[in-house]
Parts: sequence; structure tokens; C-alpha cells
Amino acid sequence: MSDLQGKIAFVTGGSRGIGAAIARHLAARGADVAITYISTPDRAQALVEELRGAGRRAHAYAADAADHRQVRAAVEQAVRDLGGLDILVNNAGIFIANSLDALTHDDFQRTLDVNVGAVFAATQAALPHLPRGGRIINIGSCLADRTGEAGLAIYAASKAAVAGLTKGAARDLGPRGITVNVVHPGPIDTDMNPAQREGAAESAAALALQRYGHVDDIAGMVGYLASPAAGYVTGAEISVDGGFAA
Repeated sequence: MSDLQGKIAFVTGGSRGIGAAIARHLAARGADVAITYISTPDRAQALVEELRGAGRRAHAYAADAADHRQVRAAVEQAVRDLGGLDILVNNAGIFIANSLDALTHDDFQRTLDVNVGAVFAATQAALPHLPRGGRIINIGSCLADRTGEAGLAIYAASKAAVAGLTKGAARDLGPRGITVNVVHPGPIDTDMNPAQREGAAESAAALALQRYGHVDDIAGMVGYLASPAAGYVTGAEISVDGGFAA
């Protein structure tokens, strides 16, 4: 499939897990891809070389998602290196879980800076470059609507904020022909949430499908939202959660 041929995509937190799967999927559909990373330079460079080997232009930039200046600079550099921007995927995130009385204000602030602030910063930086038909796709979480267990308050709050930001941005940018949507993953087998971790089997058993998802499940939905087929989809919260919310 080459429905994204000639498009340029920027994926934050794209060196591993869901972000890397999204970068690969968009590239397979024809897009040139830029990614950001913070702690995995070897994996980021390996992915860049993989995508270049498949005939795509690709770049990776070190950027701490907690620092809006670094996020904005990475977007601007990608635009210079690749010659434009059509698709922004805000994927970078952190997960800090603990009871409310054990969390620090630094935990709270960093969670908001990375999970919400980076979305706002990258979106603002992308706006001067996104054409009519541009796409902004945010990665939320099934926990934005229902946590299901204790210890998830600040993470859930940050992802609920992303959902609200998505809807507001969809209204702001609709007249410009730019769509903005959020994908809410359920339990996905990644470094952050491995399917073999303690308690994972119990989490999976509570899902309608009773299993963890694969990163490609999320990448496929992002690919759809980035494609011409999704031109009339905006302001939507789309759950890819194995039935967590059912």
C-alpha cells in the first residue's frame, strides 16, 4: 500500500515500542519519517537505517519531551531536513504509577510536561507547516476514561488532558482542513508494559479479548487516521484496547 507516498511524518518517541511500529507502518505506506528519542540512540539510529534501506528518507533527533524547546526545535529541524510536514504523531510519553500519598509534585509535573506539554509544543511547532489535509494523531490511553485500579491517577489525568486537547484542537483546525484525533491503546506488549510482567495475566483476563495487544494494532489505526480514507474523521477518541472499556 502506498497511499502515503510523498507524505512527511514526524513521530515523537519513535525509537521503540508503539512509536517505532508507527514509524515503520507509515514508511511502509510511502511516507518519509522523522522520529525523536531520548535514551535509546542506538535503537533510533538502527530504525533510521532500516527505513532508509527500504527506500524512505528518515531522520532521528534527540529531544527530551519534557522540554518544550527541544520538542519545537526537533520539529523545525525535521521540516528543514525533509522539506515539509504532513503528519504529526504525538506518541512520546512516560508512565509513573503510585498511590497519591506517595507521589511527588515532581512526578506530577514531569508527567504533565511529557504527556501533555510535548503534545501542545509539537502541535504548535507543526502548525505553520501542515497543509490542508494535514493530520495530527495523538496517542492517549484507555486509562483516560477508566483507570480500573489504584495508583494511576496522574497518568490517567494526563491522558484525559490529551483527549480534551485533541477535541479543542480539532475545532480550531477544522476550518484549515487539518484533522486531529486521539488513539487510546489498551494493554500493549511493550518495554513499558510487557505482557510477561507481574500482574499482566490478571490485566489481560479482564479484557474482552483476554490478551495483550501488539504494537502493530496501534500502528494500523494510526495509519488509517493518516490516510486519505480518514479525511472526515476528526475530534475522535478511538479505542484500540482489546475491550478494556466494554
